Amino acid sequence: MISKLCNEIFEQSIQDYHINDNVDTAEQNPYGASSLEHLLYKKNWIDTVQWHLEDIIREPSINPLLALTIKRRIDDSNQQRTNLVEYIDSYFLDKYKNIKARPDAKFNTESPAWAIDRLSILALKIYHMRQEAERADATEGHRVACAGKLTVLLQQQSDLSAAIDELLQEIAEGKKYMKVYKQMKMYNDPSLNPVLYANKN
Repeated sequence: MISKLCNEIFEQSIQDYHINDNVDTAEQNPYGASSLEHLLYKKNWIDTVQWHLEDIIREPSINPLLALTIKRRIDDSNQQRTNLVEYIDSYFLDKYKNIKARPDAKFNTESPAWAIDRLSILALKIYHMRQEAERADATEGHRVACAGKLTVLLQQQSDLSAAIDELLQEIAEGKKYMKVYKQMKMYNDPSLNPVLYANKN
């Protein structure tokens, strides 16, 4: 099942990141560049670095110039994340390109890769909530509350994994068909963001 592969690779990426636990650590993707595994690992690595950038930028006494630098990194990371999701959807579009949809086939509102994107974020939530549930310097009340939240997150992961597998199975059987819309983000495009093209000259 694809969800099992996703969850295993996401966990591997998160564990690899936390060896150094530094947002400037270079990604060491162990998978071949043309493989789905490579895309999944890279996707989660981007998510993991961005997770920690989002933590850093919330430091109350952060230097404003550093905050601006990090905000720009987060903007760039969001663009990379979107690009990776679209690459993953392209993989599935190619995989199922010869499947003939049934006359009564239905369109799924969310593409497989955007569901996988949510699974990647869930893996990060689970990792960090587990840390909080086991944190030695926290109060017992804090640990108990976080353990309860962890249980909910694990159920969400199970449910979403099953939904992704079911969606891909239905696509493979022609019961559903893929329709992928590009995100068409505008804020990073100097020809579409009014602030950027107004200051072009």
